[in-house]
Amino acid sequence: MQDGFVKVAARTPEVRVADVEYNMASCLRQIDAAIEEGARVIVLPELCVTAYTCEDLFWQDALLDAAEKAVGIIAQRTSHIDALVLLGAPVRTNAKLYNCAIALAHGCVLGIVPKRAIPTYNEFYESRHFSVGPKDCVPVDFAGFSGVPFGTRQLFACDELPQLVVAAEICEDLWIPNPPSTDHALAGATLICNLSASNAIVGKADYRRSLVTGQSARLICGYVYASAGAGESTQDLVFGGHDMVAENGRMLAEAEPFGSGAATSEVDVAFLCEERRRMSTFVTAPAPEAMGYTVTHFSLTLSLTTLTRFVDPHPFVPSDAERRAERCEDVLSIQARGLAKRLAHTRSSHVVIGVSGGLDSTLALLVCARAFDLLDLDRIGIIAVTMPGFGTTGRTHGNATTLADVLGCDLREVNISDAVRQHFSDIGHDESVHDVTYENSQARERTQVLMDIANQEGGLVVGTGDLSELALGWATYNGDHMSMYAVNASVPKTLVRHLVRYVADTCGNDEEAQVLYDVLDTPVSPELLPAEKDGTIAQRTEDLVGPYELHDFFLYEVLRRGTPPRKAYRLARYALGDTYDDATILKWEKTFYRRYFAQQFKRSCLPDGPKVGSAAVSPRGDLRMPSDACAALWLRELEEL
Repeated sequence: MQDGFVKVAARTPEVRVADVEYNMASCLRQIDAAIEEGARVIVLPELCVTAYTCEDLFWQDALLDAAEKAVGIIAQRTSHIDALVLLGAPVRTNAKLYNCAIALAHGCVLGIVPKRAIPTYNEFYESRHFSVGPKDCVPVDFAGFSGVPFGTRQLFACDELPQLVVAAEICEDLWIPNPPSTDHALAGATLICNLSASNAIVGKADYRRSLVTGQSARLICGYVYASAGAGESTQDLVFGGHDMVAENGRMLAEAEPFGSGAATSEVDVAFLCEERRRMSTFVTAPAPEAMGYTVTHFSLTLSLTTLTRFVDPHPFVPSDAERRAERCEDVLSIQARGLAKRLAHTRSSHVVIGVSGGLDSTLALLVCARAFDLLDLDRIGIIAVTMPGFGTTGRTHGNATTLADVLGCDLREVNISDAVRQHFSDIGHDESVHDVTYENSQARERTQVLMDIANQEGGLVVGTGDLSELALGWATYNGDHMSMYAVNASVPKTLVRHLVRYVADTCGNDEEAQVLYDVLDTPVSPELLPAEKDGTIAQRTEDLVGPYELHDFFLYEVLRRGTPPRKAYRLARYALGDTYDDATILKWEKTFYRRYFAQQFKRSCLPDGPKVGSAAVSPRGDLRMPSDACAALWLRELEEL
């Protein structure tokens, strides 16, 4: 439960219809198995104590007496476990019968949540036996416990982890236009548990899956779904035991129908609360009581939850090849459409772009070509300027010129060496001193060249810098930091590579593909320092600022998920520990935070550019951050690891 992770389990016990003793033993076995996996919230199916398909046997007191007794025994036999358990059983009160979820913890019945939506259509005939449960809670006596809250408006709150607030709904409750879970979430529930007996028919599993993931996304919650399975009557229906654990629209674990009958994963309730704070349209009540909810507290021992859920080491790049291709096409379309709109608005038929033979300028050039094609403009209006300087290598220069030619651009070359040397003379800088002045003078000279050519041609300077560079401030202020439209501004470096590869794989032009593949094989570098004696690149960005693979991971966790430093370090070790040792991860995480805070002034005056994904640093959009904010709090947490 440390860092807000709670291991949850959906379990489908094998049952026999109306054999309560057998079902009780089966439920206890599943609870024990879930505890062995470290689960702290365990959900069993609807009416699992009796079986769902008892039909008119639900009118028999013998069955109902046995069920009530069994719940008491299960509560007693699970009193030693450190978990919240929810199981399904029929409950009698005031001469009516209700289909209920029973919440147990440390030997007590904490609450009884009745089903609200009683289906009586097609194969369902629940209203023959069960009444609609009341919303408001009233105290009832059940299974030897007095004054148990009974009603749908109730929450179960963990004292040790305040972000863990559990609520229950039952099967059909999820399928109606306004599920009870909607109010549960607005009252503060972060984990919704659904005790279900959803039968298996063709196509239903896909719809059920979409309901669970969709509701978890709308409610920004974890959703645990446990469904009835083997042993239910097959007189007219078959039940497949479809168990799921979802979080904010993402399926974390799933037992396919007729599969294992067990789904276990970790829900990040700390992230869910952070996401709700960020989403201004997710309006919760100031307190559950304001919505008429009864809150029952329970206790769990805080401990380190062993992670089994998938933590994506490359969160901006889908691992599935088909989804990655779709992502690349979407991003390129957004970039190109954004630039096309700006060109149409300014009535410009020219763009000016500095091409270096590196990944970023290559992607920006490809975007320019797409935008011109969208507007039916001649690509000769794309003025691709190569500006060799002190660190330019033959490989990158050749790739830049070849690609511009292949794309049909207007290729121009402006050697900046003499202009920069004159500048050194003007300001009294020794050319042999390869410091920040030496490097930035070249970057600013290149930007001046591009801006002036744009003035000559009546065009726009297209920026090439990417999201990762902007997050780290790896750009020369008023140099490559500046442009008239920045098409790569929200594209992280790890995705840039896949975008270029996608074009190489799909362009259908062998010459274009060949040069793109060579660009992909070239080390990332600003080429602002002289090359090695053999003509190879001397200045490698990732040697200086750190691996972009790590920085993009931190960027996603910090900017998109609001993850604190210690937790980001833990997740990085979990996701990327096979590639980097602990010391390396910690070193570059500290670098990330230092630069992320110190370089905000560059992001405060960024040019326009399209947002393409879930994270961006535009001061007009996703990141409103003071340029003089202090990083001490975040760095101190890392120092204490």
